[in-house]
Amino acid sequence: MHFLDQRPAYDLTYNDVFMVPSRSSVISRLDVDLTSTDGLATPTPLVAANMTAVSGRRMAETMARRGGLAIFPQDIPSDVVAASIAKVKAASPVFDTAVTVSLHSTVGETLSLIAKRAHGVAVVIDADRRVLGLVSPQDASGADRFAQAKDVMTSDVTIVDAAMSPSDVFALLSEHHQKIAVAVDGDGRLVGVMTPKGALRSAIYSPALDHEGRLRAGVAVGINGDIPAKVRAALEGGADVLVMDTAHGHQEKMVSALSQAREVRDEFATETGRTVLIVAGNVVTKGGCIDLIDAGADILKVGVGPGAMCTTRMQTGVGRPQFSAVLECAEEARGRGKSIWADGGVRHPRDVALALAAGAGSVMIGSWFAGTHESTGDQLVDHQGRAYKESFGMASARAVRQRTREQSAFERARAAMFEEGISSSRMYLDPRRPGVEDLLDWITSGVRSSCTYAGARSLPEFAERAVVGIQSGSGYEEGRPLDQSW
Repeated sequence: MHFLDQRPAYDLTYNDVFMVPSRSSVISRLDVDLTSTDGLATPTPLVAANMTAVSGRRMAETMARRGGLAIFPQDIPSDVVAASIAKVKAASPVFDTAVTVSLHSTVGETLSLIAKRAHGVAVVIDADRRVLGLVSPQDASGADRFAQAKDVMTSDVTIVDAAMSPSDVFALLSEHHQKIAVAVDGDGRLVGVMTPKGALRSAIYSPALDHEGRLRAGVAVGINGDIPAKVRAALEGGADVLVMDTAHGHQEKMVSALSQAREVRDEFATETGRTVLIVAGNVVTKGGCIDLIDAGADILKVGVGPGAMCTTRMQTGVGRPQFSAVLECAEEARGRGKSIWADGGVRHPRDVALALAAGAGSVMIGSWFAGTHESTGDQLVDHQGRAYKESFGMASARAVRQRTREQSAFERARAAMFEEGISSSRMYLDPRRPGVEDLLDWITSGVRSSCTYAGARSLPEFAERAVVGIQSGSGYEEGRPLDQSW
């Protein structure tokens, strides 16, 4: 990447910059390869952040199925994480995981579960996971909440073999004017579901798979406590990437934790033949990158203060405008054969494209993904009937209380007094894009188009060819669309 004019002497945010088109021979967005350049080579360069309000099993499955990653937060007990990863890896890489209920599940329980997935139905199964029917919100409309699924379900189910190709599923659904297909294995047991849009997505996205062809997921590990034990537990639990995580990554404790994590990782690789990359952060300077790479980091997590839930900059004055932080850290990491994740500050597809143009290997997204069906929180409704989920920062008092739950009441209360994050925020589900897959479509479509404007068929070419200029606040506003006339 280079600047249209002279590189400024001051730091820049994503809003401060724009990309200009270059001569291009790339004809179609689908000619663009979005494989990440961070050493993980995921088909989609997006990572769901290790935030308690964002990444759980549903998010991990969906992100990996569409080529990205999700990172389980450090606050979750290791045995729970291992069980969740086992379920992720048991999930179909092609068919979406179904919401399942029994014949005797209540309508109220069924409706609450349906909201946790974007496909909008629950599959009624028996004890052997054989399909008995479907329940949709429309089926349950007007029913008593204590009625049972068997009272409202439909038995008009389009059942397909799990070996059927997505294109054939799409054709079958179109022919029969059905909205969803239920896939079963050779013994008739439920495998998953697929909508027409899901079939189309399967033709656009490639899943992020491990060495055994299973969906991938990452695990965050804090830098306090017994580091070797926590790292060993994450690796044995099936983590495909480790994230050594703290708000201030450029500190002695992180350097020590990284060194210990690398030793355990290398021992694990010798025992199993499986090498897991280590991500560490957060940093925003060359010096931070150098020290963490020397300590054992393969990927640097870059960003202090740009996240929507973070109050660090306003509270402490510490941080750095994200575009410049990504640009400088990516240059330093690339020179040492490593890469970075741009963590935070992205609110539009353009921001993701600019982070990748600046050299990020992948882009980490938190609060933007919190307001989706697949995030971990319960779906709530405000007084206007708008659906939302609660989000909170990982340095907030709420997160600190969870992270210190095994300490004494006094120690927990004292730790919670030092917060740098919002403890409760409403992330509204966008009616146009309520699922994380909808956001992935929007983001990747924008990034693909950015690459065509730059004449790039891959992300390495994009980072090399992108031309960026500096704009005023009014220049940024000029580019914002208007949903009504002026």
